[in-house]
Amino acid sequence: MPSVRNRYDGMARTAERLVMLVLIVCGAILIVMPLLLTLYLSLFDEKLILFPPRGYTLEWYSAIVPNFGGAIVTSLKLGMLAVFGSLALGVPAGIGLARHRFRGRGVISTLLLAPLTVPAIALGLAIYVALVALDEQFGSTLTGSMAGLVLAHIMITTPWVVRLCLASLTNHDRAAEEAAASLGAGPPLVIWRVTLPAMRSGIIAAALFAFVISFENLELALFLTGPGVTTLPVAVLQYLEYHIDPLVSAVAVAQIVVVAALLLVLDRFVRLGQMVR
Repeated sequence: MPSVRNRYDGMARTAERLVMLVLIVCGAILIVMPLLLTLYLSLFDEKLILFPPRGYTLEWYSAIVPNFGGAIVTSLKLGMLAVFGSLALGVPAGIGLARHRFRGRGVISTLLLAPLTVPAIALGLAIYVALVALDEQFGSTLTGSMAGLVLAHIMITTPWVVRLCLASLTNHDRAAEEAAASLGAGPPLVIWRVTLPAMRSGIIAAALFAFVISFENLELALFLTGPGVTTLPVAVLQYLEYHIDPLVSAVAVAQIVVVAALLLVLDRFVRLGQMVR
């Protein structure tokens, strides 16, 4: 009986490993296949996407800047401003939530992370309505302007900054901060000399995530862009209304390559995998 039971347990473990392997392979295929197909389409030497193509070319990549150069510059500016704004808000908030216990801490934490739980389309519409109300009340011109778009992107990137800053301080021993305070360093000096260096990896990871989220966001831009303020995702969507060619695939591949390169370079220095667990 024990041998039969052991044999049954061995077969069950083998079947379980086989099922897990099949699920992993299926998941990898679902992730990799769209990327490979996008890369393949970006090489078609066709004005229209036809299969099989008559040939292959890299000319679509050289056409990215002439067609989307202005939108790329706008998205880069928007991404950088969103990074600076979200770091200015998220880093102090992360330090305060991680290091202090005070009344209302749970409410503040919930509010800071709330944008992560709201559907992007609903959030974009809500921000648009709020900006219109502000313009009517105070005579401002936030709707359709770069300033309004920056404020909206700071709203959606700050929760990621707070989350990653909290993660960077979770396993950090406070002994060094307490030692610095006991030697006469004031709270600002302790934060500058001890806390912020300990958060370096988290801050870098937060800046990267904030930039990527801002650069690739489409939902907010659909509601908040105006004349002269067109981001890359909106420009690509407008291009697709009148063209069906491999240029959009080339744009997607270029974005994937740039983001992947940034992740690989930063992971070498700050171990991003540990920060996002």
